Amino acid sequence: MKLFWAPQTRSARAIWMLEESGLDYDLELTDIRSPERQDSAEFRAASPMGKVPALVDGDATMSESAAICLYVADRYCAGSLAPPVDDPMRGKFLYWLMYTPAVLEPAMSEKFNEVEPAPQRSGWGDFDSMIQTFENGIRDKEWIVGDRFTAADVMLGSSAVFLRAFNMLPESEPIEAYADRCLSRPAYQKALKIQDT
Repeated sequence: MKLFWAPQTRSARAIWMLEESGLDYDLELTDIRSPERQDSAEFRAASPMGKVPALVDGDATMSESAAICLYVADRYCAGSLAPPVDDPMRGKFLYWLMYTPAVLEPAMSEKFNEVEPAPQRSGWGDFDSMIQTFENGIRDKEWIVGDRFTAADVMLGSSAVFLRAFNMLPESEPIEAYADRCLSRPAYQKALKIQDT
């Protein structure tokens, strides 16, 4: 298994997920910021848009951090990092796993770029409703799907840490505490160290 990555990107999520899984994997640094970059055919097969992270696992190839998290969880960690398909919690797991790319990141981009929100038109609502929903989802729970850490926490936890790091997180005790729990996980600490190298 090989992960194409670059520092200060969404690659940290994929590395965190791989560390949580306990799988062996290789990292290949991909300089996505270089105008002279020469992408390998293997990387382009995994990531047609030339984005990181991208994963190659035998004949399986993919990019996008949520896709990688779901793939690793279902293929290698079903029952631990992902509820099985017939588990009643599977729907909540999928909802929160996709919350970051489908709701949190668009709402955050809209706010950062000072775009006037249009909740009736935008599937993500707006920044305030995104935060309120996130806060309600994690309130009184250790992890987003209940009492067990899953791949959904990799996606959502990394986003909570990101929001806080860029001073975009409004005062929120439930999200702050959740970000701290995520940061305290050894696998996340290892992923952050790799990102800093």
